[in-house]
Amino acid sequence: MKDPARDKPHGSGKDADAYYHLKRDAIEDLVTADRSNSPQVSEAELRKYRSGSQKQIPETLKVLFIKFWFAGAVCFFFLWGLGTYVRALLDLLVITGLALGFVTDLLTNNVLRFIAKRPGGNDKWMMWSKKGFVSLPLNIVHSCTILFLVYTVYNALNMMLIRMSGAAEDAVPLGVEPLLFGLLYMACDLLLIGAKHMAGNILRDARKKTSAHS
Repeated sequence: MKDPARDKPHGSGKDADAYYHLKRDAIEDLVTADRSNSPQVSEAELRKYRSGSQKQIPETLKVLFIKFWFAGAVCFFFLWGLGTYVRALLDLLVITGLALGFVTDLLTNNVLRFIAKRPGGNDKWMMWSKKGFVSLPLNIVHSCTILFLVYTVYNALNMMLIRMSGAAEDAVPLGVEPLLFGLLYMACDLLLIGAKHMAGNILRDARKKTSAHS
């Protein structure tokens, strides 16, 4: 049984007043604590008090897997699932491009935001990181562009395999399946995002040089 006398201050008068005053100050500090008045603690120090294994999956590997998995899932449900019902290739590609845009805007990017260690930490992995009504059509255009690139890569690989094997011109040695589709889609996505960042850096450097000379 807990001893009530253990938490009581020893002595009386000024000693008791000082004891309770310290308790009140500690409670006020705890209630009013926020980012502005709290001491900075390093990430290494915080890891000492976190439960579970200290080994964590690298952030980059998580991002790559999420992009690959969602693209492969869209291939499975749309290119494979609708392929037996939608016979026209162009119609099937348009539907798949729309699905990829919706999935990117509503699922992939939101999952990347959720796993980010700090707000905006994974924005560099998105073509359009700002949330809003305009992000959906932009992501649809982006996804359709990636789908066109993936389709072109598939055609190039099939042509190369036909020439190497001597198969018929209308043969399809390499069919579309979720694993390779997800990898190609992820690679093309990162290629476009990297091109966007490179163009942004070039423009920023040009502006700095212009402002320096003016």
